[in-house]
Amino acid sequence: MIDFLASLGLTDFIGFAGVACVLFAYFWQQTKGVRDDDWRHPVINGVGAVLLLVSLVYKPNPASIAIEFSWFAISVIGLVRALKNRQRAKAAKASTTSS
Repeated sequence: MIDFLASLGLTDFIGFAGVACVLFAYFWQQTKGVRDDDWRHPVINGVGAVLLLVSLVYKPNPASIAIEFSWFAISVIGLVRALKNRQRAKAAKASTTSS
């Protein structure tokens, strides 16, 4: 076990940080749920995917690279959607308070 830990480099720890981000976001989604206008969830997922991709540059695995690019793309879509929903909610709130 000590040999394994000693063999880890910076990019391995970057990858583990990415795993932590993705797992945290998934845990959050499953336990608390995420509102459709909360931008933090897709950002955490996107950061996790990018960190994992950084580690995969140094130790490539084509299937993992494909899933992380997909995860990042889905996170960008989720972020855009959350920001649009937040904007709509603010507009709706402004229209009801001005009426």
